[in-house]
Amino acid sequence: MTDIHPPQGYREHPSALEGAMLWTRAGVSTTDLPVLPDGSMDLLWMDGRLSVAGPDTRAYRPPAGFAGRIAGIRFFPGTAPALLGVPAHELRNARVDLADLWSPAIHRRAEELLARASTPALGLDAIALWRTTETKPPDPILRFIVSSLGSGASVSATAEELGTGPRRLHRMSLNAFGYGPKTLSRVLRMQRALALARTGTGLAEVSAVIGYADQAHLTREIRELTDLSPTELLAKA
Repeated sequence: MTDIHPPQGYREHPSALEGAMLWTRAGVSTTDLPVLPDGSMDLLWMDGRLSVAGPDTRAYRPPAGFAGRIAGIRFFPGTAPALLGVPAHELRNARVDLADLWSPAIHRRAEELLARASTPALGLDAIALWRTTETKPPDPILRFIVSSLGSGASVSATAEELGTGPRRLHRMSLNAFGYGPKTLSRVLRMQRALALARTGTGLAEVSAVIGYADQAHLTREIRELTDLSPTELLAKA
C-alpha cells in the first residue's frame, strides 16, 4: 500500500475550553494518515471557511488539496451538540458548512470573533467560549458515559450505574455522540489501544490490557474502524 504519514505541519495544544484541543495542519496529501474516529466533533476553519466535522464511525480521508490551511477545535466527546445546537447523529460521518447550521446573525458573530483573533485557531477558541455563554452546559452524565465506556466498562454496566435503561442510554448517546454506546465503546477502546501501543507496548500486551480477546481481535477491530492495521497506523505515528 501507499506509504502514509502524519499530516504535514500538524500541531495541537489545549483550548481555553475545558477538555477541548486546538489543532492546525498545513494542507492535505494523499499520503496523510486518515482522521480516526474518536467520539468527538470539530469546528473547522479551512482557508477562511467555517464548517463542522461530525462524529465519524470510520476513518475519514480528506480529499487531497481541498484546503491549503486548516485549523480546528476538537470538542470533548458529547459537548459539541449543545454548543452547535444540533444533535450529533444529524452530523454523523458528515462535514457541513457552519452557515447551514446557524442563523445569519449567529454566523456573523462567529465570523467577527474570528476576524479579531490573531490566528484562526484562537478565533475558533473565541467562538467556542462565546457559545458557552449562549447555551446550556452539556449534561454531566455525558462525561460519566465517556469515562465509564472509555475505561472498559460494558454498556449494560454503564446503564446500570446511571440507573437508566439501555434504550434511554442509546437515545442519549445518539444525540450526544452521534452513535450508540456500543459503537462509542469500540471507538474509545481503539483510541486507548493505539495510545498504549504508541508508548512502545507490544500489540499482544495491548490486547490483554485493553480487553480484546487476543491480538487478532484487536487487529480486526481496528481495521474495521480505520481500514488500516495497527502496524500501519503506528509505523509513522
